[in-house]
Amino acid sequence: MPIIKKILLHHNYSRIFYIIILAIISTHPISTQAENVNVVGDLTLTDPYTLMGDKHLANDYPPMNADDTINVIVEIPAGSVDKWEVDKSSGHLKWEFKDDQPRQVQYLGYPGNYGMIPQTLLSEAEGGDGDPIDVLLLGAALPRGSVIPSRLLGVLKMRDDGEQDDKLIAVPLDSPWAKLSSLEELDTEFSGITQIIELWFTHYKGPGKMKSLGFDGPDKAQDILNNAIQAFLQAQP
Repeated sequence: MPIIKKILLHHNYSRIFYIIILAIISTHPISTQAENVNVVGDLTLTDPYTLMGDKHLANDYPPMNADDTINVIVEIPAGSVDKWEVDKSSGHLKWEFKDDQPRQVQYLGYPGNYGMIPQTLLSEAEGGDGDPIDVLLLGAALPRGSVIPSRLLGVLKMRDDGEQDDKLIAVPLDSPWAKLSSLEELDTEFSGITQIIELWFTHYKGPGKMKSLGFDGPDKAQDILNNAIQAFLQAQP
């Protein structure tokens, strides 16, 4: 096991612990074996790389509900390294390919359920990446393709090669996390989680690829979401 020669994050034990875990895991090769796909009831695994159903996952679900909660489409369950995403054209959930191989994140698995909010768009004209807005949904792993009513806690503002690539942070309504309403409450109840989230997203693509602009609260997260909803509506023919 390699020795960690220098740790710059003084007096921050949760970060130190997380970095030590990264160092330990980095001594073992990351598996290239695909995980089993847990299929939700209204979707069908048509081949090892495609989940599809009667609804267009990006277009046929509302972004928000009458009670001001949001709908999150789970693309990647917590702990997974297999990189799936909703195809904007077909609305199917597909395993991404890179260099003719199904893509896997060469890092620790996702620190929460990763997904998107339907009927949203981070407009390229406004500096976005042209995709639906991303969400990290905290809690236990959920099946790919699940549509989960959730509450916004805040946002991790990020840039990916100069493009807006913000990560909204939310909690499912039917979970022990549901009582939380802000990132401050999250850090009070579960110390260190926001630090782990920020470390993960700024390192999983490799050094210098992703830049964090820090966290903001639920009001800012809602503003970002509202803008993404409007951008989607404006892009419709």
